[in-house]
Amino acid sequence: MTRRRAERIALNTTGVLVFLVMIFPVYWMVSTAFKPGIDVQTFTPKWFPHPATLSNFTDAIHRPYFWQDVKNSVFVVCVVVALSAVLSFLAALALARFRFYGRKAFIVLIIAVQMVPLNALIIPLYIAFSNAPGGTQVNKLTGVVVAYLTFVLPFCIWTLRGFVMGIPQELEEAALVDGCSRFGAFVRILLPLVAPGLVATSIFAFIQAWNEYIIAYVFLSSPEKQTLTVWLANFTTNRGTAWGSLMAGATLTALPVVAFFVIVHRKIAFGLTAGGVKG
Repeated sequence: MTRRRAERIALNTTGVLVFLVMIFPVYWMVSTAFKPGIDVQTFTPKWFPHPATLSNFTDAIHRPYFWQDVKNSVFVVCVVVALSAVLSFLAALALARFRFYGRKAFIVLIIAVQMVPLNALIIPLYIAFSNAPGGTQVNKLTGVVVAYLTFVLPFCIWTLRGFVMGIPQELEEAALVDGCSRFGAFVRILLPLVAPGLVATSIFAFIQAWNEYIIAYVFLSSPEKQTLTVWLANFTTNRGTAWGSLMAGATLTALPVVAFFVIVHRKIAFGLTAGGVKG
């Protein structure tokens, strides 16, 4: 018992240390956002923002194009989350429930796409979008949406496929025997059970689309069409970096992700189908 207790204490201590290392940058960002300028630039670090100030937040929200870029980010994220949820769910359903020619090749292709670094796709995407048949998609939010889907969809499809495969097909067959149509069984049985998977993939799509910087920076050149992550780069100029305002802007940018996760985290549940079919 003493050895087991010592191992548990060691594991808990390690977990706490890892948590502190991971949370410290976030704490430093938020605390710096509330510090006066003299405390931000001092060589002796101040661990707590005392006295605290809101001037950095005031300066951040009054920067040019802040609210316009907020609208741009919200538009891009909403479209990416909606499209990725619908398209990935339909693709995952086809891969998990149906047998068709090229199914295995498509699964391998999904895995292969996730292995390609995002930076390697920027130049090919830029060239393809510049010569798009319907007109150039460079410096357009629609082009950024399509670019985001190229790396969000494969992961969402792969994740949702696992959720759909974990739902016993006998539940749908039982609903069909009871008189439900194929669409009725889909809406009443499959869709509610796969809802946690849709929430999990939506969180992933939201975080990826909201925090992405490289593609938005390359594709969007007009300040009024940029996203919030690109807007944060405006705090660094030839005269230096306004660290207090930058940290305040970064804190404001991170708040929607935290709020979204707090709202939907209760809906992420696993094992909803356990015991759904009698042995």
